[in-house]
Amino acid sequence: MVNSQLIPLPALSDNYIWLLHKNGDAIVVDPGEAAGVAQYLAQHGLKLQAILLTHHHGDHVGGAQELHDLTGAPVYGPAHERLPLCHHRLSEGDTVQLPDFGLTLTVLDVPGHTAGHIAYHGRNDEGTAFLFCGDTLFAAGCGRLFEGTPEQMLVSLRKFASLPEDVLVCCAHEYTLSNLRWALQVEPGNATLKERWETASRLREKSLPTLPSTLGLELESNPFLRTGVQRVVESAAAHAGHELPSEVDVFASLREWKNNF
Repeated sequence: MVNSQLIPLPALSDNYIWLLHKNGDAIVVDPGEAAGVAQYLAQHGLKLQAILLTHHHGDHVGGAQELHDLTGAPVYGPAHERLPLCHHRLSEGDTVQLPDFGLTLTVLDVPGHTAGHIAYHGRNDEGTAFLFCGDTLFAAGCGRLFEGTPEQMLVSLRKFASLPEDVLVCCAHEYTLSNLRWALQVEPGNATLKERWETASRLREKSLPTLPSTLGLELESNPFLRTGVQRVVESAAAHAGHELPSEVDVFASLREWKNNF
């Protein structure tokens, strides 16, 4: 019996397709393309058991049909988004049972980046906790609001913030350095951010992934999870040029700042 292996497969320009495998079985999350997944499955003799989708954007679903055709693996995805293929429509409170992995994933509705975005979280029987969050939460950042509001995204991020701090944050893009560069403008005195910058810079110099992160690390250094922290509030207000009466206003100012950074 071997432990589960979590692999961030690089795809497209800056995506990661998350692949979890154990004892010859695998699942993938947000396969924006099929080729790299198919190659990895073949090289390691793995059988694909499930394809999980978080939202409808092409760089997350583009390989789902081909991988299903190749492997027969069922596709799980958000109940309220248009997808190229979906056998199991999911919304908050639903679960994905993965007994071969000793894992049950619970679904969260996390609108903001898209209207029907979902995330999956759970802890396996080895004690490792996972959060497959698509484009809702990034290392030191969060997704752009293409279809949702600041209020919705803040509620979604608070759902994540309530999870255990050891959960592995499995984001779908390698945006870490650009996000950290911005976050250091928001909180220049944050020692955790400075350390993250040095660590992430060394990893990227070697073309290695900076992910997964952990929720605990994000709570200490991600401005979008720190909208109630005084230093972050002050920076967001300074950027906006006026006082910000609520955390929603703080979040909205931060998001506008990052959009134009």
